[in-house]
Amino acid sequence: MNWIEQVTILDILVKGFIIGVVVSAPLGPVGVLCIQRTLNKGRWYGFVTGLGACLSDIIYALITGYGMSFMDEFLMKHQILLQIIGSIMLFVFGVYTFRSNPVQSIRPVSSTPGTYLHNFVTAFFVTLSNPLIIFLFIGLFARFSFVMPDSALELQLTGYMAIVLGAWTWWFGITYFVNKVRTQFNVRGIWILNRIIGTVVMLASVVSIVYTILGKTIY
Repeated sequence: MNWIEQVTILDILVKGFIIGVVVSAPLGPVGVLCIQRTLNKGRWYGFVTGLGACLSDIIYALITGYGMSFMDEFLMKHQILLQIIGSIMLFVFGVYTFRSNPVQSIRPVSSTPGTYLHNFVTAFFVTLSNPLIIFLFIGLFARFSFVMPDSALELQLTGYMAIVLGAWTWWFGITYFVNKVRTQFNVRGIWILNRIIGTVVMLASVVSIVYTILGKTIY
């Protein structure tokens, strides 16, 4: 493997990892469900819930990536414009996340923990029932120029596995954090965390737009 291929793989790994984290971070219904199960059933039940959401996310990522691959020539010709549009879509998503109230997604949790498989499957179908996540993937793929239709199979697999790794890292981190502060974590904590996530996404998208307009490189 030469130096150029190594750089390409590193580039794909970093971009895929960031996409995986950004897609997983907002506390929608499955995020709240993950926190609820962590608090009521234990950390690993919450983590398995996140893994179920991750499987659904990667399915939508594959649909988005291979769907956009049919517009390869158009994407290459309008790369800068699409990066700006992608950043704007992320900004709108950040505003939506900031203004949304995840507490409304709280539902009664069964007193019995159930099996890990049951927690995994329910989270998978909760996430799968929201196909609007495809628009978030479109924005992210456009911003990071992540579509790789002509790349070698190993590069494509690396990219999508990086998305999975980013999602796993987020769910592992959030369940670890919630489990550590379980005695202080409450409904207001969920609301504040979602606002912080929305703010970070908005700031990152603004910086991304500025860098793109100035012609500078940024992930």
